[in-house]
Amino acid sequence: MREFIRAMREAGRVQDVFAPCSTRFEAAKMAAATDDLLFFHDLEGHQAVANLTADRGSLALALGLTPEEMVPRLSKAEYNGVLVEDGPLPLVAPDLTQLPVLHHYPGDAGRYITAGIVFSSLSGVENASIHRMLVLDRCHVAARLVEGRHTHTMLNAALEAGERLPVAVVIGVHPAVTFASCTRVPAGKELAYAAELMGGELLVHRMGNGVLVPRAEIVLEGSIGPERASEGPFVDITGTYDVVREQPVIEFSGMYLAKDFIYHGILPGGNEHKVLMGAPYEPSIYRAVSAVTGARNVVLTRGGCGYLHAVIQIRKATQGDGKNAIMAAFAAHTSLKHVIVVDEDIDPSRYEEVEFALATRVSGDRDILVVSGVRGSSLDPCQAEDGTNVKVGVDATMPLGREHEFRRAVW
Repeated sequence: MREFIRAMREAGRVQDVFAPCSTRFEAAKMAAATDDLLFFHDLEGHQAVANLTADRGSLALALGLTPEEMVPRLSKAEYNGVLVEDGPLPLVAPDLTQLPVLHHYPGDAGRYITAGIVFSSLSGVENASIHRMLVLDRCHVAARLVEGRHTHTMLNAALEAGERLPVAVVIGVHPAVTFASCTRVPAGKELAYAAELMGGELLVHRMGNGVLVPRAEIVLEGSIGPERASEGPFVDITGTYDVVREQPVIEFSGMYLAKDFIYHGILPGGNEHKVLMGAPYEPSIYRAVSAVTGARNVVLTRGGCGYLHAVIQIRKATQGDGKNAIMAAFAAHTSLKHVIVVDEDIDPSRYEEVEFALATRVSGDRDILVVSGVRGSSLDPCQAEDGTNVKVGVDATMPLGREHEFRRAVW
């Protein structure tokens, strides 16, 4: 992470906050006001960062790519990086009060670890994913484990075998590792994908409980058992409060802190949250659309919470390609709610260009596809009680053979 911070400094994308800052609301408000990386030098006596990758430019920098080539390149990932094991990490007794964990919004249940990646291991299968964690005391957190996701299924398997699930939570890693942990990859390939994104190799440490972790500023070793606690309310990706649930408790048994460690916090519902929610899905949507037409780029938009809206840029070969692209996108990312398909001359990352395509290339009776009664996202406040929603696709491409009537004047 420190290497990436230096790269962001060289790019002029770091704002240093030298004045003392509070973990209660103040740091969160500052993160909401900018896309630049914020480096807090005195967050209640500690160093911390926010907005590591709060826009597509910073994420592309972390991955060593340009924003334009990011999705096409990532769609060809092979998940074949090499892990290089280093020695064990020196652990001390866990004490979460030593970390400047943020309280983000007045309605939150308390202080939440939001950039913690949960690494787990069971029967030789490794997994990594980000889960929000409500701090309960010095060595316990309540973690939101979404039902059906890999950590949740691994925990159930461990409990059915009468065991606890060994885990390690890392905070403060290179954004490529975070990105890999947010991506749906073949089972157990998160670290290999991170290694691929980092140039081919990744240094890892094996914890005392057998879990592999990458180099990080903070590592918390522990396990998950049958204990549960109330978790929530918490502001999720839409900027609205998620409900209170009974969730699994992680009990920590050891802690590693790098010298002069730097804590990383992700603002819930902020732009870094949106980037990390949506950008990992863009390559899979790109692959799916490429199977039916000439995909050129995919952007999950900030206005669509980085998760619910996609703009897909294609090169049409047949008149039905726009609608085929819409259906492929919905199948690739089932949480999508609205999809807009545009031509190559429209930049999918620029709202005004997409709106121009809507204004000049769409006939509502011909170009809008409405699908009702389908699975939506549980994060969408509009979702029906039975879990279904309505999806809308808009073909905002020029009719083949009539392109000369729609092209914009250029110099």
